[in-house]
Amino acid sequence: MRKSLLIMTLSMSSVLYAQQRKECVPIGLSCEHLQNPLGVDRPSPRLSWQLADKRQGAKQSAYQIMVDTDSMALVKNKPGIWNSGKQLNSDMLIHYKGRALKPQTKYFWKVLVWDKNGRPGTSSIASFETGMMGVEHWKGKWISDNHSIHEQPAPYFRRAFKAAKPIKSARAYIAVAGLYELSVNGEKIGDHRLDPMYTRFDKRTLYVVEDVTRQLQQGDNVLAVVLGNGWYNHQPLAVWDFDKAPWRDRPTFCLDLRIVYQDGSEETISSDQSWKTAAGPIRYNNIYTGEHYDARLEMPGWDMPTFDDSQWHTVRYRKPPSTNITSQQTVPIRLVRSYEPKSMKKINDSTYVFDMGQNMAGLTKIKMRGKAGTVVKIKHGERLHANGRLDQSNIDVYYRGNKELEPFQTDILTLSGKKEDEFMAKFGYKGFRYVEVSCSEPVVLEKSAVMAYFMHSDVRPIGQLKTSSALINGLWEATNNAYLSNLMGYPTDCPQREKNGWTGDGHLAIETAYYNFDGITVYEKWMADHRDEQQENGVLPDIIPTGGWGYGTANGLDWTSTIAIIPWQTYLFYGDASLLAECYDNIKRYVDYVDGISPSGLTTFGRGDWVPVKSQSNLELTSSVYFYVDARILASAAKMFGKTADQQKYEQLSQKIKDAINAKFLDTEKGIYSTGTQTELSVPLYWGVVPEAMKAKVAANLNSKVEETNFHLDVGVLGAKALLNALKENGYDETAYKVAVQDTYPSWGWWIVNGATTLLENWDLNATRDISDNHMMFGEIGGWFFKSIGGILPDPAQAGFKHVLLKPIFPKELKESSITYNSPYGKIVSSWKSNGNKVEYRVEIPANARATFYPPANIRNGKVIQLEAGRHDLNLELK
Repeated sequence: MRKSLLIMTLSMSSVLYAQQRKECVPIGLSCEHLQNPLGVDRPSPRLSWQLADKRQGAKQSAYQIMVDTDSMALVKNKPGIWNSGKQLNSDMLIHYKGRALKPQTKYFWKVLVWDKNGRPGTSSIASFETGMMGVEHWKGKWISDNHSIHEQPAPYFRRAFKAAKPIKSARAYIAVAGLYELSVNGEKIGDHRLDPMYTRFDKRTLYVVEDVTRQLQQGDNVLAVVLGNGWYNHQPLAVWDFDKAPWRDRPTFCLDLRIVYQDGSEETISSDQSWKTAAGPIRYNNIYTGEHYDARLEMPGWDMPTFDDSQWHTVRYRKPPSTNITSQQTVPIRLVRSYEPKSMKKINDSTYVFDMGQNMAGLTKIKMRGKAGTVVKIKHGERLHANGRLDQSNIDVYYRGNKELEPFQTDILTLSGKKEDEFMAKFGYKGFRYVEVSCSEPVVLEKSAVMAYFMHSDVRPIGQLKTSSALINGLWEATNNAYLSNLMGYPTDCPQREKNGWTGDGHLAIETAYYNFDGITVYEKWMADHRDEQQENGVLPDIIPTGGWGYGTANGLDWTSTIAIIPWQTYLFYGDASLLAECYDNIKRYVDYVDGISPSGLTTFGRGDWVPVKSQSNLELTSSVYFYVDARILASAAKMFGKTADQQKYEQLSQKIKDAINAKFLDTEKGIYSTGTQTELSVPLYWGVVPEAMKAKVAANLNSKVEETNFHLDVGVLGAKALLNALKENGYDETAYKVAVQDTYPSWGWWIVNGATTLLENWDLNATRDISDNHMMFGEIGGWFFKSIGGILPDPAQAGFKHVLLKPIFPKELKESSITYNSPYGKIVSSWKSNGNKVEYRVEIPANARATFYPPANIRNGKVIQLEAGRHDLNLELK
């Protein structure tokens, strides 16, 4: 009886202890901002986590990190690789500081935390796996087929081998100049598309690590690779000179398959001259135009061990495309959403048009039967002619190739005649809503013959918006659709006409990006592209990556300030200064270059307020403001990194620029800049150029200017970024809101009420140029809703939302809003309902963070309130 009682007491104690530990538990463990990544090349990777603790005032008083190659060592709390010891602080983003990491090695790690009361909690065990960590560790050779850049059929490769013993684990490390698809024993590996990402191939080549343990078998195996051209071997002509890229060559790859057997021994199967190659059914592939596939040339079982490859050819060695072969540490591109046709229209016996109901970037899959040799053209576009046929006139603008043999945004399938043929392009993507299928012979197609797949960098959604306004909800959804359509390992302008990484589009939309998606790894990759493209004198092209186009006369500050703005915003949103540190010297070279050509502090280096509604704004004013922004960011970064001399130098430079702008453009008597357009007033206000004593006057003039247009936009891209923020931050909440939800021309809402499912490139639906229907350069609106009706803002003094600035607005016309943002510390909720003159405001702040609420001007007796972690319900009264 006493023994049973003792067991019961111990059991109850264990339960109570477990419950106590569960009150505060580290969750969401990430390495390099990825979950359990493979191929980590950094010697000191970043480890981060969040805290699951719903109690009021929850916080972390200490942490301890443990790392080992044996997970059981962590279970026993006896790590041999790194034990940080108990660290008495609240940091949740830590650089690894243990023993030197070995290449191609799996490491396990966990975190212990102590809560506000000193009670411990333990995470589950996570892992990361190092990559090559240096080109010297590669065993494989770079191989290709024996053809030139002009050869059109894609090369297929295979290598048969035997695995003599039971397999414990296997990893394929594959570096490619071009694109690839890897299969093992007939099974495609992974769900990525367009690997590896587009880079400046002669400066940096990416490799991908694939876990192929499950696909390998003891006995006979075969590795199979198909290569695509991608941006490496751009064959057709376009105005961007893709075909003249200095790196251009026939696609090539290097592969190491590292096998660890159950007995602990290892073997590496590498790319060498034992591989064989042949052409196959992919007869042409181009990321810009389309893919041509002849189903009559399919090779059943070509990627299986039993296939007879005696008629295949030997490979040739190639020199590496660059000396910097580095791991692709970013979220992959995937097929994320599928769409069945909303409708199908039969034009005639051989032509059908499908409406997918959503403008998107991605691919179509077609399944059909027909006579052998029937040529099927699968044409993609955003618009229809009045007769129901596909209209590409708004996007087929810059292509200069052979439009008969290599039609724009068109895949070509030749039917086998033997079976139902299925085709989906491997090495490209299109921008489209409508699909026209035309055949050389009469065919019968059902609506189910075509499927569409929305494809993009598979960034995790972290922002959510829901309001009582259908227009706001639709605008937010359209903005996100446009953003994702233009995220393919780097942010692009449009997914059809250009696919270019326009720098201006990228930084103008960065806050929208970070409020809605966990995209840091994409931008870290893109900033590495910036560093590769920057010339010695500091100049950047305005499309990145580029094959050489873009180093012109207009690639100035309003566009290429990406080099400063994106690392700074990354720091604000993530509390991670790594990217800012990596880009510091590049920002400095860039600012120094502009300083050298702009001795007065003013510059005309830029493109100006691109695609304005009507009013033209002063180029020197807007470019000089961005010069000021870059100098301020550089001074702030210098202060952060303890570079005192640089801090002083660039603080003085930024003041010089600010004084020069105000001396030339500010009419202190009238309170206007230049001619007083919406852009000329909002840009200096938003970016902090206006002297404190003049802010109220300039803001009042901006408000009046907007009222003159009956709350409509009269801006281009620079004004669209600044206008709503300048109004909201200077006391004109209602004006800003009226502009944001305007639904007549010109406005964001005008697009939505006219049926747009993405954002457009031009305010005017009847414009004759700059008329892509899937563009992101006006995308600030999606982030502004988070900053305004949600009021969720980062504090530069405690970045990463360690301290949240809550500055919501409660517009009279809006009755309800719920906005959530999953910050690095966890979910922030800013939700409210209004009823008459009462506002019920609910706030949730994640553990280990805090917030300050700043009531808007229309709140009666509003007071600034300090909020700790947890839920807070505030009852407010409108004036």
